[in-house]
Parts: sequence; structure tokens; C-alpha cells
Amino acid sequence: MGKASKVMKKSYFGTDGIRGKANSYPMTADVAMKVGMAAGVAFQRGDHRHRVVLGKDTRLSGYMIENAMVAGFCAAGMDVFLLGPVPTPAVSMLARSLRADIGVMISASHNPFHDNGIKLFGPDGFKLSDEIETRIEELIDQDLTKSLAAPTALGRAKRIDGVHDRYIEFAKRTLPRSMSLSGMRVVVDCANGAAYKVAPAALWELGAEVVAINDEPNGFNINEECGSTHPLGLSKKVHEVRADIGIALDGDADRVVIVDENGSVIDGDQIMALIAQSWHEANRLAGGGVVATIMSNLGLERFMADLKLGLHRTKVGDRYVVEHMRAHGFNVGGEQSGHIVLSDFSTTGDGLLAALQVLACIKREDRPASEVCRKFEPVPQLLKNVRFAGGAPLESASVKAIIEDARGRLGDSGRLVIRPSGTEPLIRVMAESDDKALIEQVVEDIVGVISETRTAA
Repeated sequence: MGKASKVMKKSYFGTDGIRGKANSYPMTADVAMKVGMAAGVAFQRGDHRHRVVLGKDTRLSGYMIENAMVAGFCAAGMDVFLLGPVPTPAVSMLARSLRADIGVMISASHNPFHDNGIKLFGPDGFKLSDEIETRIEELIDQDLTKSLAAPTALGRAKRIDGVHDRYIEFAKRTLPRSMSLSGMRVVVDCANGAAYKVAPAALWELGAEVVAINDEPNGFNINEECGSTHPLGLSKKVHEVRADIGIALDGDADRVVIVDENGSVIDGDQIMALIAQSWHEANRLAGGGVVATIMSNLGLERFMADLKLGLHRTKVGDRYVVEHMRAHGFNVGGEQSGHIVLSDFSTTGDGLLAALQVLACIKREDRPASEVCRKFEPVPQLLKNVRFAGGAPLESASVKAIIEDARGRLGDSGRLVIRPSGTEPLIRVMAESDDKALIEQVVEDIVGVISETRTAA
């Protein structure tokens, strides 16, 4: 029975909620409505009027998923507060401040427009545990007719005004009241996504001269050659307008990468190093280090060790980072990709909040971003993806053998991480070592064998 539930658990929820191609299983209107019903039933507690806050990014399919979920929640007797396009961390924050029973974000994060997803938050603003997700999955596949609301107890839906203002004020309050970004020219790439209004507004209100790009979403252009996964356009714009810094968010603004004044990209590992050192020197850093994932660079680990601080690694996924932070008392964590979790302020990754901390460090030190934000020399790291359509290529004897051989060649001075993506049909192969030629050979060998296995299958 236990094995069956584990298999079932993967039928809807991945590492970051439910995700897939819009209008194809599981991202259909039918499933979205069932998720609304199931989550609504799962979170019924007490006799009060239950409420859900529901946000989305700027994808065309957001209209379909949003309305389907509203129907499901109302059927379960929940009142729905529609937030419109807002960052994922705004949904997390508003779930708490509006005393909602559940928060929902409709987004596929950094994926192309044709994908979409559903992320769920509890009343505490944290992403749901595996246990609660499993419970919801069980309910999705059941006939919930007898658990739904009576005709007199159906939910209502209404749009909420002032959501952007609330989030902007929340973001601004994470900096000291005396902090001003006056004199800084900042380019912000909104990825044609959920933060296209709030990010430029918050930066401007803090005193910066703001140049916003990719801030005209049309339902199709979210993440299209822009945002944190495509920072080249931001680098060019920073050069063009001679900006002090560039900020690239992703489609739902829960991750960020920085571009310095020279157009060079600063990833999540460098951002974590900067914030950790700054907070450590200010006696604000909790837990004696930071929490990152198995994908973070060995250079970050060495930098933290030099500060006599620890780097604690988790599985990939910001939810696992947050779980470890909560369990062990850390207040800084994140991923190399730019999910930065600052738990003094937020319960999930927040690209804008992380960017504000970086800007504050640059302002305090009064030095260029290229000097302030580069805390360590990254150890050479190579990541390649292999697409697969089905089967389990990592279970192949030949793949296991080449992986074992690669670990032996890297020895204690390098790292090898091979894992299936939680959001796409990909195997990710990553190696790092001070010997660049070695990691290139190791990764090529592994990718080659996985590709042969995939072709044979």
C-alpha cells in the first residue's frame, strides 16, 4: 500500500507543485477544478467562512486555470480573493496577511508560455508538505460530491484592489527606513511576467532611476528570451544605458540573477555569499551558515568555510531548502538558479527582496557591483541536460557503471550530481572540479551513455 501511494504521489505534484503543458493533462480545466475542490475540502477547518487567495502570472492559459479553480473552490465552500498577476512571494505574503486558509499561484515559473502550473501554500505562507500534497492527490481522484458545500454555503469570488501596493510596501520595509537608492541607475528585466508592475514601482519608490525592460506581457512572451534564464538582453541594456546594475526576474518573480555594470552575470550562489557575509558581519545571520542545494558551486562552500560558516545542502527545489531552514534555524538559503529565501521576511523565494539586499550592500559599500557581488571564484562546473520520453535511463547497468567510473575519476576534489528534473522530462548531469578538462570529459561520457540508453529504449 505504501508503494502504491508513492507512485500515485507523482501523478500530479512534482518538486514545485503541478506543472505541464496548458490544456493537456494534467494542466487542464478539469484537473484544475478538481484541485480546487480537493484543496478546498482538505483545508476545511472549523465553521468560519473559509477563504483562498489566488494569484497568477501573465500566461494566456492563466485565465482558463484561474476560472476552473474558482469553480472548484466555490464548490467546496471557499470564498476566493482574486489577486490577478502578482509574484509568487506576494501570494505567500497575502495568504498570511489576509488570514486565508490557502494560497494558490498559477504559474510555471521560468518555463515557456505554453506551460502552466499550480503552486499551493498553507495559511502560514509555506509551500505544502509532501503529506498534505498526498492527501490532496487522494481527494482529486475521489468522488467528492458528498464533501462539497450545501447550496447555501457555496463560496463567492471577488477581485481584490490594492494588492500591488501592499506587496510594494512589504518589499520596501525589508530595507532600513533610511536606505535610499538615490543615485543608482537600475535596469530591471521583468521577464514579461508577474512582477512587470511591482518591481519597477518598488525600485522607483526607493529612489532609484529605473529602466524597465520586458514589462509588456501579452500572454505569449513570458520568459521569451528574457528574464533570469536569458540574461543576455539585460547585459546589453545595462551597457547601453550605462547602468550601475541589472536585475533579472523570472516569470513568477521568485528567482533573480544580477548583472553587474560590466554586463557580467552574478548567479544565486554569489548572491547568497554576499547576503550571508553582510548579515554575518551585522550579527543577523542565523544558523551558522546558509542552506543551498546539491547544485550549488563548490566555490560557495569554500567561501563559507573561510568565514567559519557552514553550507548545508539539500535536494534541488526551494521547498527542500525552506524545510531545512525551518528545521534548523537558518535565515538565508537558496539555489544557484536564483531562488533566494530570506526567512526573516518571506516564506518562499523572492527575487525582488533578494535584489534589494544586493542593492543595499552596494549602496553601503559605495563600490561597483562587479567588486561587491563577486565573493568567490567559482570552481569550473558543467551542466548538461539529456531529454528522455519515457522509461528510467538511470536504472540502466551501463549508465550506473559510467557514473561509478566518473566518481572515481573526480575523487575527493570534485563533485558529480545526476538527477531527473522535477519539472521537465530531462536528466541533468552536473560535474565540478578544479580540472576543467576532466569535468568536460566526464559529463560527455555520461551524457553519451544516457543518450545511447534512451535511443535503445
